[in-house]
Amino acid sequence: MGRNLDPKCKQCRRVGEKLMLKGDRCSTQKCAMVKRNYPPGCHGQKNKRKQSDYGIQLTEKQKAKKQYNLNEKQFSITFEKAKKHSGNTGDNLFKLLELRLDNAVYRLNMANSRNQARQLVNHGHFTVNGKAVNIPSYSVKVGDIVKVKERSKKFKHFKDLGEKLKKATLPSWVNVNTEELSGKILHLPTMDDIRSNLNIQMIVEFYSR
Repeated sequence: MGRNLDPKCKQCRRVGEKLMLKGDRCSTQKCAMVKRNYPPGCHGQKNKRKQSDYGIQLTEKQKAKKQYNLNEKQFSITFEKAKKHSGNTGDNLFKLLELRLDNAVYRLNMANSRNQARQLVNHGHFTVNGKAVNIPSYSVKVGDIVKVKERSKKFKHFKDLGEKLKKATLPSWVNVNTEELSGKILHLPTMDDIRSNLNIQMIVEFYSR
């Protein structure tokens, strides 16, 4: 899979919004969106042209793609799956993105960012219902239990995770067991569960052109 190797701070500046690509650092004064809240490049501060409808739709799609750490092909395939499901395509897209295993690990606060969550999943540190899964795009379901492997608990990242999870604020659709370092999917996520910065309808309109 081709990876986006652009500097993460520039990706946020390009879309004009914090995408939390660097985890906790994005909430500090070191964040590039605090220091330089304008697009990258020598003309970034001067480029204040009004966006067209297409430009707004494209920006929303790019925000979602970067935020969930997907490439263009992965994102378009996810959208096609959302179209095939019954109900609102935008809601279906949001659910499919949120129910990815790497995102579930991030929402459970077991990783500082989705990028880190993807790496941890790739390295085989998690099980789903007792079965080892190392595919970030694996779709978790209601009732599934995501757990840190026993052998992985000795790694530095997971040593103090229990204490961190006790202080974590979680979305309503997941629950965590701080003793076992596991989390359960309680119900399907909705837009009300998470304060999303995405305009999903704009993304649907982009792909419906």
